[in-house]
Amino acid sequence: MYDKIIDKDNKDSALKVQGAIEQPGQVNAEYLSKYKKKKELSIDEYVDGIIKGNRTILSKAITLVESSRYDHQAIAQEIIERCLPFAGKSIRLGITGVPGVGKSSVIESLGTMLTKTGHKVAVLAIDPSSERTKGSILGDKTRMEELSNDPNAFIRPSPSAGSLGGVARKTREIIILCEASGFDVVIVETVGVGQSEVVAHSMVDFFLLLQLANAGDELQGIKRGIMEMADAISINKAEGENKQKAEIAAGQYRNALHLFPSTESNWKPIVFTCSAYSNEGIDKIWETVNEYIILTKSNGYFHKKRNEQNLRILSESIDAHLKESFYSNPKIKESLIDIKKDILENKVSAYIAAQKLIDNYFGEIKG
Repeated sequence: MYDKIIDKDNKDSALKVQGAIEQPGQVNAEYLSKYKKKKELSIDEYVDGIIKGNRTILSKAITLVESSRYDHQAIAQEIIERCLPFAGKSIRLGITGVPGVGKSSVIESLGTMLTKTGHKVAVLAIDPSSERTKGSILGDKTRMEELSNDPNAFIRPSPSAGSLGGVARKTREIIILCEASGFDVVIVETVGVGQSEVVAHSMVDFFLLLQLANAGDELQGIKRGIMEMADAISINKAEGENKQKAEIAAGQYRNALHLFPSTESNWKPIVFTCSAYSNEGIDKIWETVNEYIILTKSNGYFHKKRNEQNLRILSESIDAHLKESFYSNPKIKESLIDIKKDILENKVSAYIAAQKLIDNYFGEIKG
């Protein structure tokens, strides 16, 4: 019936069946013509790009440092070794504090102030990873929107991935790359929980602890160990009605610090208030950092501390290599399965099992 209605032979007929349109391919041909496989950079190209301040190459080098692949690590270590003569000239500033204290806001205000006065600022933010999924939000670039768009600033969030030791080692290596790339101020922001403060303290020159007023008992809500590590304590969010409360809290911290013994550096920790929101007291942070650097360089503590940090890196690197060698050993891998089963069935204690594995490992090496 439809054949009678549709006049196939009449080219002027409105009911004429039109030819089908050719369907496009799954991939745009124009894109394919432009796409070329990216050439892998040589070590010379990496080093040259980093020294010249190429952000893209610096980011790629940091990705190699953070990679767990053996081939990537081999390349990364060669790049770091080549960059070492150009590193070590920055001021390394650690900033910590409980979540919500305003670390990112303070860093953005401080970083923006520094770039306006001619400094180049690198921010290495350790982002907490989920213990279940091992994922991280890595949202520091979002929180530091103005600083992330600053041509004289570089922000690199890194996932903690549940291993602060691994992050510490990689962060130290990233600091070297950033310094070689011309950044004269490197800020390390910690997750603000657990052992992260100790880790950050072991890789920076100056350690700033941010606190809040009225977050509970000011003297009870902080571990003494963290206060002993801090070179300065700043009560953040000291604006509006909260300003007076922040001053009271600062006075309580000053009184508490008087009870502590004198430091090896002969530096007396300073307590002050600041507000990233109103930009008050931010200049005091940098002023305090400079005073500390001048004092510790004049009495030799600055270089002594850096030397101690380098020796700590040596020790931690040996520990990491031994651990990796132990667990990657084929016989240890095979033995672990049975030993774990024996432990769960209470056939052997974990201590004896561990000693047995270690004896087997070193026995195989000697053999």
